[in-house]
Amino acid sequence: MIGYIKGTVTTFEKQACFVETSGIGYRIFISDIDKEKLRVGENIKLYTYMAVREDAIQLYGFIEKESYDLFLILISVSKIGPKVAMGILSSIDINSFCNAIQKKSISVLTKLPGIGKKTAERLVLELKDKIAVSNVENVESDTESSTSGTVPENEAVMILKSLGYQEYEIMPVLKSIKKEFKDPMELVRAVLFEMGKKHS
Repeated sequence: MIGYIKGTVTTFEKQACFVETSGIGYRIFISDIDKEKLRVGENIKLYTYMAVREDAIQLYGFIEKESYDLFLILISVSKIGPKVAMGILSSIDINSFCNAIQKKSISVLTKLPGIGKKTAERLVLELKDKIAVSNVENVESDTESSTSGTVPENEAVMILKSLGYQEYEIMPVLKSIKKEFKDPMELVRAVLFEMGKKHS
């Protein structure tokens, strides 16, 4: 098995990137979250998992070792394959996922792609003893810090939650917006605009 690959990003596909090393280009499936962190021409190291099927051999890559470890945990769950696992990692950060498992938040899990109620219940059942409690503590501290921002930021979060968005969806986008807003509604519109770009 290929443990990791170090090389240069040469191009992107919808769900993958190509990494060239020693004259060989590897097609590596990556999460949307990792894809946003990479740039063409950048030298990177990706932890990899090789999935072997009768009709294909595919590489899955991860910038962080923690993402790779969670991926391995996810595919250990019955009926969760690499594609569903990558969909989960594309839609929620690690701490928020661990928090959802420990708190048995079925409503959060069922919003993830490919996860229905029965699968969400299976994830909780099979992973509650595998997910470290320390991850939950990290999430709770992150949540506290997220609600201790500026007044417009706090109000924007409350408005977005009232529209049905979860904090794990809101906070990464909110933190990526560098401009300061005095009007919470302007900030809400900016967050919704950035979310729309991700799904376009």
